[in-house]
Amino acid sequence: MTDKNMVPEAEVLDSSECWKLLEHTSVGRLAVVVDGQPDVFPVSFKLDGEDLLFRTGEGKKLQAMEANSLVALEADSVSAEFGLAWSVVVKGKAVQDDAAGPALNETRRGLFPWQGVGQDHLIRIVPQSVTGRRFTLSTAGTWRTPLDEATRAGLE
Repeated sequence: MTDKNMVPEAEVLDSSECWKLLEHTSVGRLAVVVDGQPDVFPVSFKLDGEDLLFRTGEGKKLQAMEANSLVALEADSVSAEFGLAWSVVVKGKAVQDDAAGPALNETRRGLFPWQGVGQDHLIRIVPQSVTGRRFTLSTAGTWRTPLDEATRAGLE
C-alpha cells in the first residue's frame, strides 16, 4: 500500500521555463501520424526564437507532415545525480522553411541529423502549445543501475 503523501507531485512548468529547458538540449522525439497510426522519430533540433527547427530527408516522416502538419515534439532529461527529471512537449504545425539569411544559415549548419546526409528539408515547428513537468525521482539510484532481477524485485 502506498501512502499518497510520500509520492512527490510533478511540478507543472510555465512556458518560459519550458523554453529555458529546451535551450539546453538538442534531441527530441517527433510524433506524427503515418498511415493513420502514431509514430515517433528521433530528431536533432534547435530553437529559433520560440519555434523549433530540424532537418529531414525524403521518407515517411516528411510524407506524414505533408499529409497532416500537426505534430508534437517531446524532449526530456534525467539527472540521477540530482534526482530530477523534466519533460517538455511542444505541439504545433510543421512547415517547410525555405527562408534564407545569415541567422537561418547558421542555424541550419548547427543541425546534425542522425543520418547525416540527404537531410535537405528544413522543418519549422510553429508551436500552438508548450507544456512541461519536472519530477523528483524517489529512487534516483535505479537510473544508473541496470534493471536486473534483484533490482526489479526490490521495486515491486
